Amino acid sequence: MKKRSLVLMVMAIAISSMVFASGTSEDAKQSTSKSSGKVTIRYVLWDANQLPAYQKVAESFMAKNPNIQIKIEQLGWGDYWTALQTDMVSGTAPDVFTNHLAKYPDFSSKKQLVDITPLVKRDNVDTSIYMNGLAGLWATKDGKRYGLPKDWDTIAIVYNAEMLKAAGISEKEANELTWNPNDGGTFEKFIAKLSIDKNGKNGLDPSFDANNVVQYGIALNHSDDRGQAQFSPLAVSTGWMYTDGLYNANFHFDDPRFIKTIEWMVRVTKKGYMASYEDTVNGANSLFTSKKAATVFDGSWMIGYYTSSSPFKVGFAKLPVGPVGRRSMINGLADSIWVGTKHPEEAWQWVKYLASEEAQKIVGSYGVVFPAIKAGVDEALKAYTSKNINVTAFTDEANEKNGTFVYPVVENGVKISEIMTQTFDAIFIGKVTPEAGLKDANKKILDLFK
Repeated sequence: MKKRSLVLMVMAIAISSMVFASGTSEDAKQSTSKSSGKVTIRYVLWDANQLPAYQKVAESFMAKNPNIQIKIEQLGWGDYWTALQTDMVSGTAPDVFTNHLAKYPDFSSKKQLVDITPLVKRDNVDTSIYMNGLAGLWATKDGKRYGLPKDWDTIAIVYNAEMLKAAGISEKEANELTWNPNDGGTFEKFIAKLSIDKNGKNGLDPSFDANNVVQYGIALNHSDDRGQAQFSPLAVSTGWMYTDGLYNANFHFDDPRFIKTIEWMVRVTKKGYMASYEDTVNGANSLFTSKKAATVFDGSWMIGYYTSSSPFKVGFAKLPVGPVGRRSMINGLADSIWVGTKHPEEAWQWVKYLASEEAQKIVGSYGVVFPAIKAGVDEALKAYTSKNINVTAFTDEANEKNGTFVYPVVENGVKISEIMTQTFDAIFIGKVTPEAGLKDANKKILDLFK
């Protein structure tokens, strides 16, 4: 396979009229302009929806720091991490990049990131301003820090309002669902009622044909070990948890509560209420927007996608309440500095600004994500309100006592993800039972830490 470089799909911004061509390795070597004496900081992100907001943030930053030029590049999630790792090895990586909790432990273990702890202390950066303990997620067990929070997200039910109305389900009912792994609670009845076969029968009808479904009650994406918008809202609502804490190596994928959760998911798939693995190979969101699924679980970062791409009215409902309550994973991104940058001070100034209230208010005003600082969240809420989009399902969960749990931060993340992805593939295509598959997977994961 040919190597992919982050310099693809470049979008550059500058306060001058200069137009940047696609970056090359030479760009990385010559990041100081001879004609202007400006230092160029390359910054890469994966979300095209956030690009306009960060262009505006960069303009604001450059106005205050005329000696620093910010060059923004965007590459989709599918290629982002492979390209980033390739560029780090070749010495052509960007100075600063948007990082993820699932990825940074592996980067830090390879000493590919700058520890910003001394800089945070030097400049008296107050990490207590960030919501929901997000700052702590970016500090390793040995006290090193590799990022400052920029945003957060929670999970909710995304629903086709027209399909709910046709099924006689109110918005209030959709927000008061319950779930358990034994009979599925009212949530199973909810997705059953929204499942329609070729004869127009729904899943509550004894004559419902599970082999000829034209509208599924729910569709979920294929899952890795985190299952952020797949199994996590259900499994954690039973009292189960991935590990015993951040960077903890005691995994619990063999826990009976987790096994029962996955068994329930397999059952409702066989019943025809949940789209099969084969049906979701191109993503659950494509089934939803094409009117083949009435609901999906998804994150707040996808609000804009659903409201702009769906040819019908979209609504957002709270997750179902499980045996120990309602539980949503809360995740937060940050920006990290590549250890190979030739301009660590300028890169830090950019990272520090990205994490500031001023920058996050700008980002919030675009109504794409929820920034990590409350003032930025307030701007985001104003933006969503102006678009007549109700996002309280996401924000209420974030504010609910014990309503969230943090994104699992673990070592050996890439290998663990591979093990669990392969396991879920085998389970949902019927090659192995949930119990056998998960017990075997958990043993393989524990062996990684021996």
